[in-house]
Amino acid sequence: MERKTKLLLCEDDPNLGTLLAQYLRAKNYDVELRKDGAEGLEAYKKGHFDLLLLDIMMPLKDGFTLAREIRKKDTETPIIFLTAKNMRQDALTGFESGADDYLTKPFSMEELLLRITAVLRRAWGVPPPEERRTSFTLGRFAFDARKQVLTGPEGERNLTTKENDLLHLLCEHANAVLERSTALRTVWGDDNYFNGRSMDVYIAKLRKYLADDPNVEIQNVHGKGFRLEVPNE
Repeated sequence: MERKTKLLLCEDDPNLGTLLAQYLRAKNYDVELRKDGAEGLEAYKKGHFDLLLLDIMMPLKDGFTLAREIRKKDTETPIIFLTAKNMRQDALTGFESGADDYLTKPFSMEELLLRITAVLRRAWGVPPPEERRTSFTLGRFAFDARKQVLTGPEGERNLTTKENDLLHLLCEHANAVLERSTALRTVWGDDNYFNGRSMDVYIAKLRKYLADDPNVEIQNVHGKGFRLEVPNE
């Protein structure tokens, strides 16, 4: 029997902690939930985990302190911070403490799952419990995210990694809104101003690549993000 990907979740809000744990277990992760940093450290010492999800504001031992203690002996296990804080300094402190990523509350379950998948792939090459779809038909185009190839009327186009990852997200949200912050944090790792300008450049590139089919369009959704309009397959 294949071993499930094991997560340690430290969250002092019992309602949120239970909700997150139930959701991730439904997505085929093995989750251990602890209510504070001290319990989290004891659980970490006793078990092997593939990824750690640490709330920052916890009693007894906060997430920053817990991460620093873990990083003294373990520089490899990925860490994602869950925080109600939204200040740039807190994000910097998180990365200085050894984090691989962070999510600011409130966040969607979908975004959490995408971020976990992305961090695991970067750090370990661990496949997601539920394999993401990688082949899409976009009007007159065919997109293979695994090969990073977009095929259209003019032939094949090899995509860069960021072009590929961004188009992959848009396809997964086809005919629905992809939130700007979700795209930035998933593909760029941070939703700061400079990454936002970079993403706008990549959106413009993808629009140019898809221009041969007027029925396929990446629309701006004011104040929210982007919507990839495609004909029904």
